[in-house]
Amino acid sequence: MSTLEVNTINPQSGTTITIGGSGDTVSLGSGATQSGFGGVMTPYFHVYLGSDQSVTSGATSKVQFNTEVYDSNTNYDNSTNYRFTPTVAGKYYFYTSVVYYADADNFNFNKVSIRLNGSAIAGGEADSRFGRGRQYSASCSCIQEMNGSSDYVEVYSFVQSNGASSHFESDNKATFFGGYKLIT
Repeated sequence: MSTLEVNTINPQSGTTITIGGSGDTVSLGSGATQSGFGGVMTPYFHVYLGSDQSVTSGATSKVQFNTEVYDSNTNYDNSTNYRFTPTVAGKYYFYTSVVYYADADNFNFNKVSIRLNGSAIAGGEADSRFGRGRQYSASCSCIQEMNGSSDYVEVYSFVQSNGASSHFESDNKATFFGGYKLIT
């Protein structure tokens, strides 16, 4: 085995450098870093509703995701504003799902939205007439450019249940919100 030690490899104009052949594994040495290709998908976060949240019929409510599973750069506020404010500019993928529980009969319509700086950028709906004691969910996802300083995203939900009360179900697998920076 031979070692090639150089500071720079420049290809001829308009050509591609190939390292290794079919079936070969190319790896970086200990302490080496990749530069100019690949990347990492940070910051990222995944949060969920740690306890049921009561909501009023006919009202739009912010979903108060208060339990963090991941928060790589501590960009998610899980105690006051319940929002993600990334400190790195770029394109992000966001997703959410909200599970509703019908506290009364004739539970009709629910809508969830991901909002950027207060304005909806994605939404999903659930229309159900199953009645009391039923659970169902609305979900949505989107890709959004974030400026890395003042932009923030949060989740709101509208519930219409013929004047009766309802609540969002707590559980990491039921009512959750997350996102991550895309490699571009």
